Amino acid sequence: MPSALPDGEPVPADGALPASALAGAADRPLGFYLHVPYCATRCGYCDFNTYTATELRGTGGVLASRENYADTLTDEVRLARKVLGDDPREVRTVFVGGGTPTLLAADDLVRMLGAIRDEFGLAADAEVTTEANPESVDPAYLARLREGGFTRISLGMQSAKRHVLRVLDRTHTPGRPEERVAQARAAGFEHVNLDLIYGTPGESDDDWRASLDAALGAGPDHISAYALIVEEGTQLARRIRRGEVPMTDDDVHADRYLIAEERLSAAGFEWYEVSNWAGSEAGRCLHNELYWRGADWWGAGPGAHSHVGGVRWWNVKHPGAYAAALASGRSPGAGRELLSDEDRRVERILLELRLREGVPLSLLKEDGLAASRRALGDGLLEAGPYEEGRAVLTLRGRLLADAVVRDLVD
Repeated sequence: MPSALPDGEPVPADGALPASALAGAADRPLGFYLHVPYCATRCGYCDFNTYTATELRGTGGVLASRENYADTLTDEVRLARKVLGDDPREVRTVFVGGGTPTLLAADDLVRMLGAIRDEFGLAADAEVTTEANPESVDPAYLARLREGGFTRISLGMQSAKRHVLRVLDRTHTPGRPEERVAQARAAGFEHVNLDLIYGTPGESDDDWRASLDAALGAGPDHISAYALIVEEGTQLARRIRRGEVPMTDDDVHADRYLIAEERLSAAGFEWYEVSNWAGSEAGRCLHNELYWRGADWWGAGPGAHSHVGGVRWWNVKHPGAYAAALASGRSPGAGRELLSDEDRRVERILLELRLREGVPLSLLKEDGLAASRRALGDGLLEAGPYEEGRAVLTLRGRLLADAVVRDLVD
């Protein structure tokens, strides 16, 4: 969750949505994202809306404390129930992210999930995920999460190489993520993800291969691999600007992506989104698919974004301001926008083209269709799906996905 918030119109004090956003809502999937904004330390590449204890000291008082956070977030879940109304609508997915959610007590995460269950109900086969730092969980913690209804764990591994982790300011010990995968399996988790980052300054191709091999050897059923993006204002950006570490380029990122595809596909993993691979259909992250397919989700927590029926809104960033709004009975929303039909068409192309199933050609306008034919001729789109009316990226197309998208949206 990037720290910068967009502009937008004000959110009503009671958080009410236009009637158009709620029309037909009972027939649409609903997910919840729960943002936990706390970190023990700040990673050098991180631009997310997160806070260390030092950063919060004196700025939020008791309202911003970790100890009260589960209660505060539960207040927003209750607000969501009022805003979304009484139509029966079970929650299909829950994703707890951050920050480092597992800095909270396991009982707090279970209590937050319980609030959703009490207010909305969970689908019988609901996917419930939390992100976790490998150093902030142990077998007892994992067992409590599983007992409390969590079905999926996403562990931040980033790299298996100590020198790469050092550049990223990651604090976990190499080998610890793999150990936690085994412990999550022992606790009863069928679905475990490992997050990897490629393109870190000083990382070699062999370093990246070693990280992939270590991740695969741990036995997860899902791997996410993201190119490092150096965000302005981060410690890593300052170090690169001072010449302390080199900056990698797009060619390096492309080479690393090809290595990932080779290693992961050889191990039986298939891509289903440009940066995500699963060992089976059941291993795909259903919550992220809600985002990519434009479904409904409520984002609870400081800076969290939500989308319901073509209305997108976002909360105030600071934990203190967030808690104060809820304590006074107001929505913590900072701004919102009503998406037009054209906005939603463009967003479908932007997001769905990244998926293995691709995007219907019927969504494209004349210029976009002409661009799709050029992309097909350039080997960026698959010929078979194209004949069936869908634009699906080839491997080369995945490397150039952003450029392809820009052309298809006119």
